[in-house]
Amino acid sequence: MIAEFHFLRPWWLLTVAAALLLIWLLDRQSDMRSRWKNFIAPNLLDHLLVGRDRVRGLRPIHHVAFLIALSGIAVAGPTWERERPPFVEDTAPLAVVIDLGPTMNATDITPTRLERAKLKVQDIMARRQGARTALFAYAGSAHMALPLTDDASLVATYLVALSPAVMPVPGKDTASALETVEAALADETAPGTILFLTDGVERGALPAFSGYKGRNDLMVLGIGTPEGGPVKIGDGEYLTDGTGARVLAQFDVDALKELQSSSPAQVATVTLDDGDVDWIVRRIQTSFAQKSEEGLTRWRDFGWYLTIPVALLTALTFRRGQKIHWLGALFLFLSLGGAPPAQAADFADLWLTPDQQGRRALDRGDYQAAAEQFTDPAWLGTALYRAGRYQDAIDAFARSTTAESYFNQGNALMHLDEADEAIAAYQQALKQRPEWEEAKANLALAERRKKQKDDEEQEQQQEAADFSPDEIQFDDKGKRGKEGRVEGGAQSAELWMRNIQVSPADLLARKFAIEASGAAKQ
Repeated sequence: MIAEFHFLRPWWLLTVAAALLLIWLLDRQSDMRSRWKNFIAPNLLDHLLVGRDRVRGLRPIHHVAFLIALSGIAVAGPTWERERPPFVEDTAPLAVVIDLGPTMNATDITPTRLERAKLKVQDIMARRQGARTALFAYAGSAHMALPLTDDASLVATYLVALSPAVMPVPGKDTASALETVEAALADETAPGTILFLTDGVERGALPAFSGYKGRNDLMVLGIGTPEGGPVKIGDGEYLTDGTGARVLAQFDVDALKELQSSSPAQVATVTLDDGDVDWIVRRIQTSFAQKSEEGLTRWRDFGWYLTIPVALLTALTFRRGQKIHWLGALFLFLSLGGAPPAQAADFADLWLTPDQQGRRALDRGDYQAAAEQFTDPAWLGTALYRAGRYQDAIDAFARSTTAESYFNQGNALMHLDEADEAIAAYQQALKQRPEWEEAKANLALAERRKKQKDDEEQEQQQEAADFSPDEIQFDDKGKRGKEGRVEGGAQSAELWMRNIQVSPADLLARKFAIEASGAAKQ
């Protein structure tokens, strides 16, 4: 800390010299003996001076000079550590890449290697609230499951959906996964971290890691035990060989050690406690701090803390008869305690704007309180979005016509399952930012969802046409009806409800299959 200590605006330290010069000048001016010694004989000067003994101890001038010096030090900006700029999230993205090979269902790590990996991702997300995270999956092919987003609930939804069953190509191609993730993060302004969660890296992929020249940090968390474990393929069912014996999935620790020594990747193995999560989060933060030369961080200005003693010292300069000081005291009294409770402003209002107070509530996770404070449409929409008030969030985002506003409206509309309107919003965002990969990816998801809804509607209409009533009776006796029963009605409703429930796992399986088919044709 001592080695890092410096001033952000060192020229303001000249005020300290100015304060010392002020004391010297006033002392010299008040020293009548020094002023007249060249004009009056010393034996006469002692008899002509009145109150010739100099005042010793602290005087008002010392108080004022100290106030000037302290103010100069505060403005100079003493600092010794870095911080993120206010109202700026950790923009360095985190790409979580999960191995979905069949051996990830091995049970040597309870409940399985894959489920433990998912739990670790959830713990990491909890430590990085508000930060952007993308989700990738790979086996014999690599795919983006979810683009960068700060919506932790959305990440959790797609995280649960990941399983070996959604992968279209068997095997393991870690090098292809690295290439896919690197391409997806190519347009990001801030370098980030690529985190692999896998039970092993095949030796054929080691050259891709050792020759990595990208700007992102590489991390690998190995999940497994040296003893290995049986591979679960269903409830109570395990993978077996020709003799009926269970096949044990091995965990190649030597390959991970070779990866650590031959590449820039940071490698660790899973732990039963949060030690691995702490290591990952700490490494991400350290990497973020090391990119300060790219403008991602700044030095923390501790000069603001000196404003409190400066204000107290300034209050001591009040003098009777100086109206401006009395007005200041009156204002302070009315602000802090003189006004009735119903009219007194909240103490935070004296120091923080509504948007700043909203941001503090947002950081605490109190999204409802944040929404009540924010006046900025973008931040208000963000708070409402995280609070689950999607329609209100759309109304807030709609106050702006920026690309980000249309993108956020599209996301909120997708939560309301309004695919048509979401498509229009994403298209508006892409008109302003044609190369926005996240908007393109979300637009594709919205278009697929629209197609699914159209298909479902057609199926429902067809099913409704196929069902005819078992019995139709007319009221031929006055206006009293007769009771009738339609068996097909309940069955039709059940089929309809089942058809409209398309799980994220189904969406991912279809998406990955289409991507793999397109890659094979190329």
